Amino acid sequence: MNSRVSDLLDQLLSISKPLEPFDMPLLDAHGATLAEDILAGGQVVLRAGSRIRSTQIGLAASIGLDRLPSRPHPRVVVISAGDDLVEPGQSLGDSEDEFETNSWMLTTAVRESGATGYRVHTIAENHQQLRQIIEDQLVRADLIVISGESRDESFGLITGVLSELGEITSVEPNLAESGQHNFGLIGPDLTPVVTLPGDPIGAFLSMEIFIRPMIRTMLGASNVFRNILTLKLTNTISSPEGKTSFIRANIESDGTVTALVNQSDLISLSDATGLIVIPEKVTGYQQGDMVNVMILERSNN
Repeated sequence: MNSRVSDLLDQLLSISKPLEPFDMPLLDAHGATLAEDILAGGQVVLRAGSRIRSTQIGLAASIGLDRLPSRPHPRVVVISAGDDLVEPGQSLGDSEDEFETNSWMLTTAVRESGATGYRVHTIAENHQQLRQIIEDQLVRADLIVISGESRDESFGLITGVLSELGEITSVEPNLAESGQHNFGLIGPDLTPVVTLPGDPIGAFLSMEIFIRPMIRTMLGASNVFRNILTLKLTNTISSPEGKTSFIRANIESDGTVTALVNQSDLISLSDATGLIVIPEKVTGYQQGDMVNVMILERSNN
């Protein structure tokens, strides 16, 4: 089933509920989301929905608090499944093998989003073995994210297993450089699960566009989405007709934005400081056009 990017995002956010808050010790609360306003001297000194950073920890301590009402870090299990995936540091066996990339990238991206990430790389030999691995992870997961091989040979196996564990929907968003996704609720606690395309670029885009907002929603954060700026484009870019594209780009010091070359390789992911958004009804932009840019929270410096 085909789906608009915005429609799939809405469906994923609908199964992402804010986690229940509790009073967390100050050091444990670091990086979590404040669940309610904190008052001192009759005024609000810490606001609900804000991320608890070192300065907020210091302020809480200064008014005598050793705990803060916080929504905990979501526990996100990242599973990578495929018999041709080889762990970095080992040797590739043949031309069909590839180094396992997605779980490393996705687990660290999950942590950058404010969650606790657990990485699981499995070479499941059969249906039952993969099912056991997923069921074992349910006890520690608020969200499960699964990717397969870049050639998506394992997608059918993953889909079949998940369909036994809950109600699963398969969709293909009209997102350039992407592919099929699964999503749904599985297990006795109805844990959200999302299956991403195996190609690393497709997995990265889905992490940014779909998974990160899910995590931010679970955190109860006030800033669920990345900031968007409108900047002048320094070069010409194109997009497939009927597809939404997110072009890796660099935001320049003069406030312009430049699309990176070699969009098909991982270097563009590593170098990008922003994603130029091209809506599905637009096939490209010319040099000098004003474009919307999703700001990535990292720098090359």
